[in-house]
Amino acid sequence: QVQLVEAGGGLVQAGGSLRLSCAASGRTFRGSAMGWFRQAPGKEREFVAAITWSGGSTFYADSVKGRFTVSREFAKNTAYLQMNSLKSEDTAVYYCAGTSGSRWNRAMEYDIWGQGTQVTVSS
Repeated sequence: QVQLVEAGGGLVQAGGSLRLSCAASGRTFRGSAMGWFRQAPGKEREFVAAITWSGGSTFYADSVKGRFTVSREFAKNTAYLQMNSLKSEDTAVYYCAGTSGSRWNRAMEYDIWGQGTQVTVSS
């Protein structure tokens, strides 16, 4: 069974950058896409970005377009989320997830989830 492990979260000042990684272990990830979601205190989990695993097509929430970049590296069975120009409203726990479905922006479409990594942006 595939397990996902995130890394790279932390504390950063507004305007700064962080890169999150999501490593699949146990088995080679063979789903259709990996997605990134985030959840701030008192708010629902929201879609951030997704990348199709074979074709590399990317999808972004409007709130992060132009600032975040999602990518994947087959050899390492890993997906990344490069976050630039961070804002205080980006503060949340970030989760990566895997799916064999096609509705990339819907959390219910994903059946494999990582444990989450905290990103805190100070203003």
